[in-house]
Amino acid sequence: MRANAISFANPTPKIYSILPPPVEEMDEVLAFIYTGPCKPTKSDFERIPLLVRHKKVAAALEWLKLNHKDYFDLEISYENLKAYPEDTPPVVVDFKESTSNRDPESIAVNDMEDETGTENGPCPFVVHGLTGEEYSTKSLKALKAIALKHLTDNKKILAVGHEKNPQSIYNNPQLFPQMMPWLFPYGLGGIGNKLQKNHISDLAHKRHLLMYYDK
Repeated sequence: MRANAISFANPTPKIYSILPPPVEEMDEVLAFIYTGPCKPTKSDFERIPLLVRHKKVAAALEWLKLNHKDYFDLEISYENLKAYPEDTPPVVVDFKESTSNRDPESIAVNDMEDETGTENGPCPFVVHGLTGEEYSTKSLKALKAIALKHLTDNKKILAVGHEKNPQSIYNNPQLFPQMMPWLFPYGLGGIGNKLQKNHISDLAHKRHLLMYYDK
């Protein structure tokens, strides 16, 4: 299998030199969408990974400062960390109750019905969108035609922001550590890193990294 790929850096509006940031600023960068028939309870929050554990966060930041090359000058604010609640998420919980079973985004301008349903007879079940099975049976040409029709019909698309210029794959030893930090916990070991004790070719280095299939 062969393919060509390019990488773009994600836009970074703000870089923190002090972590964790003040809890008041978390609403600017973090949001959770919790769907359900009622407002989440304390027990709901305890069952899902939305809570901040002070000791775990402090230990992680201390390890990064001690071991990761990009965090050596990090300032750890234990005062900010203490301000984070441990029994509720560190963001504002805004519950919006719906009194209708209709999606406002899919309602036509002249559609004045409050709800979709029937008082007698069979109950219609409608699925909007395409499933994986529908895609798997189509050829590449057919998939391109579907995508082109979606665009020409001015339907919604998801745009992901990125920097103007792509990242270079040459003489850029920090490319892979920045893309996959879980494989490079110390921020070192990228392709072409001159700090390596024993020099190996780029091909041998890539083959070595591909052995980490279980990571």
